[in-house]
Amino acid sequence: MQSAKPLFDHPKYWAECFGPSPFLPMCREEMDQLGWDSCDIIIVTGDAYVDHPSFGMAVIGRLLEGQGFRVGIIAQPDWSTKADFMKLGKPNLFFGVAAGNMDSMINRYTADRKVRSDDAYTPGGGGGKRPDRASLVYSHKCREAYPGVPIVLGGIEASLRRIAHYDYWQDKVRKSILIDTGADILLYGNAERAIAEVAFRLSCGEPIEAITDVRGTAFIRKDTADGYYELDSTRVDRPGRVDKIISPYVNTQELQSCSDTQAEGEAPASDTTVIVDLLPSSRIDRDKTVIRLPSFEKVSNDPVLYAHANRVLHQETNPGNARALVQKHGSQDIWFTPPPIPLTTEEMDYVFDQPFARVPHPAYGDAKIPAYDMIRFSVNIMRGCFGGCTFCSITEHEGRIIQNRSQDSIIREIEAMRDKVPGFTGVVSDLGGPTANMYRIACKSPEIEAACRKPSCVYPGICENLNTDHSSLIELYKAARELPGVKKVLIASGLRYDLAVESPEYVRELVTHHVGGYLKIAPEHTEEGPLSKMMKPGIGSYDRFKKMFEKFSKEAGKEQYLIPYFIAAHPGTTDEDMLNLALWLKRNGFRADQVQAFYPSPMATATTMYHTARNPLRKVTYKTEKVGTVKDPQQRRLHKAFLRYHDANNWPMLRDALKAMGRADLIGEGRHQLIPKH
Repeated sequence: MQSAKPLFDHPKYWAECFGPSPFLPMCREEMDQLGWDSCDIIIVTGDAYVDHPSFGMAVIGRLLEGQGFRVGIIAQPDWSTKADFMKLGKPNLFFGVAAGNMDSMINRYTADRKVRSDDAYTPGGGGGKRPDRASLVYSHKCREAYPGVPIVLGGIEASLRRIAHYDYWQDKVRKSILIDTGADILLYGNAERAIAEVAFRLSCGEPIEAITDVRGTAFIRKDTADGYYELDSTRVDRPGRVDKIISPYVNTQELQSCSDTQAEGEAPASDTTVIVDLLPSSRIDRDKTVIRLPSFEKVSNDPVLYAHANRVLHQETNPGNARALVQKHGSQDIWFTPPPIPLTTEEMDYVFDQPFARVPHPAYGDAKIPAYDMIRFSVNIMRGCFGGCTFCSITEHEGRIIQNRSQDSIIREIEAMRDKVPGFTGVVSDLGGPTANMYRIACKSPEIEAACRKPSCVYPGICENLNTDHSSLIELYKAARELPGVKKVLIASGLRYDLAVESPEYVRELVTHHVGGYLKIAPEHTEEGPLSKMMKPGIGSYDRFKKMFEKFSKEAGKEQYLIPYFIAAHPGTTDEDMLNLALWLKRNGFRADQVQAFYPSPMATATTMYHTARNPLRKVTYKTEKVGTVKDPQQRRLHKAFLRYHDANNWPMLRDALKAMGRADLIGEGRHQLIPKH
C-alpha cells in the first residue's frame, strides 16, 4: 500500500488563531460572535447540522477547522431562491456541497418509488426539507449566488453517482453527477485526505482546475495527461468472444488466489484464465495507466457494456493496485483518480478527536432529529467492509480495507459521551460501524492485500489469507463495559455472523454481555440462487451461529432471540425461491413485521444486475446467461407477501400464486401448509 501525507502534517492555515468554535456557524450573527469577517469554506448539506462524528458534514467541517480554516454550515437551505446560499457571504476558498448522509432519492422515496412522509435527518422528522437530487440543486444555487467560487462536490450521493449510472427513479442511465452539477471537482469515498489536500492547495493560490493528482477525485479534462498510457477497458476484461490463452508465467493454482500474480493489464482474478499481451512488452507504470471505460452514450444503449463498465470499476477499487479511470460524456472526458489511501489508526483518532459538541446545533431548539436520537449514544469504531454484498454500497464508498480507531480513542469518546451528552443513562447503544465485527480484521499479508482484486474476503467462503482474530474487539468490549458509569454496552451494527463463528470467544462475549434480548442479523435469503447474486453465505452459516447463540445464552442464564432479516425481489430470485423462504420462516416460527424489498441504489453490483440482467461478478459477454430480475410491481408485491405469509391481507394473492405454481397443496390448515383456505 502506498504511503500518504498524514492528515495532521499539513501546515495550518492562518485562521487557526481563531481556535475551535462551539458549533460551526450557521448565520452571520454566529460569525460575528466568533470574530469572523468571512468564511474560508462553506459546507452546504441536505441534513440538519448535528455536531456529531456520525454526520458527514460535521466530520469534514471539524477536520477543516482543525486545519485552521473558518468553516460555515448551510443546512437544509431553501432552494427556491439563492438567498439562503448567500446568508454566510462569499466563501474565500470554496463551497463544499453534499446531499447529506443518504442519497437524496433514497431518502425521499421508498423501494416502490412512493414518496416518504418522513426524513430522519430533519428536525421534527418531517419530509420535504431537501430537494430531489440535492447535490445538483445545491450546486446550481451556489453557482447562481457566487459564480466565481469553486464548488467541491462530496458525500455519498456524489460518490455513488460519479460515473454514468443507472437511476432507478427515472429507469434510465444518467450522466456522471459531476456533469449535471457543473461542480469543479468531485471527491468520492471517505474524503478527509482529499478535502484537506484540496483546501490547502486552494489556500496557496492554486487554481482548482490544476488539481488533477489528488486520489479519490473526479474532474473533467480535455486530453490524456502527459506520461499516461491509456488502456481500453475491453482489453482488461473483454466483453466479447475471445480466444483465451493461459499465460505461461502464471501458475494455474495461483489463479484461484486473491493475489495479483498477473501482468499489467491482466484479466480479473475472479476468472480462471488470463488474457496476455494486453499491454506493450515493456512494463507500464501502473500509476501512469488510465483505463478508458465505455462512454456514457455506449453504456446508455448497451446493457452488456454497462455491466462490463461496472465490473471494471469494481476491479479498480483496491487502493493498492487500482488505476485511474476515464469515461467520455459527449465531448468531455471525466477522469477518476485511484481510490484514497485508507486512514491510519493515528489519522482516524485525529478525525474523531476533533472537538465535536455531540449534539444538534442550538438553532433547532427542542426539535427531535430522529437520526441523531438513534445514534447519540453510539460510537463508531471503524470504517469499511470487506463483505462485498452486491446490494450494498458501503464497499463502493468506504472501501474493503478496514480503517480502525485505537481503543484509547474509543474509550475517550465513551467517557466524553457519558460526561457531556444530555440524557445518558449508562447505556451505550452501539460500538460498531458498517459492520459490528470487522474491527482490526485484515489480510494476513500486506503484499497480498495490496494486490487483491476479489470483491469479497468472505465469499464464497472466508479467504485463507484473512485474519479472523476477534481478540482486539473482545478486549475493547470488556474495557468499555468496565468503565465507571457505563451500565451496558449494546451492539446494534450488523453482525457478520459467518465471521463471528470463527471466534467462539467473541460470540460468548457478545451474547453474554452485549445483547438486549434480541439480536438482529441478516441472512437475507435461504436459497442459493439469490444468495449467489448477493454474495452472501448459505443458510448453514446462520444455523451454526444460531447454535452458538443459543448455547451461550443458556450458559448466561438469559432468554434471548435472533431476529433475521431477509430481502424480497433481489436479482436472481424466483417465485419458488420466495416460497421456499416462506416455508423456512414458518418452520422456524418467524413472522416478519417489516419487509425489505430490493432497492437498486446507484453503482451497486446488484443494481447492475437489475438494470442489465447480466451478472458482473463473472466475465460479461453478449452470450452470458441472463440474471432473472423482479421488476413487475405485481411480482414485487408477491415476493414481499411471501415474507409476510402470516398476514391475512396477503392470503388472496398467495392463494392465487400457489395455485399458478402448482402448489395448491400448501393451502390449508395443516402445520406443513403455508396459508389457510379461507
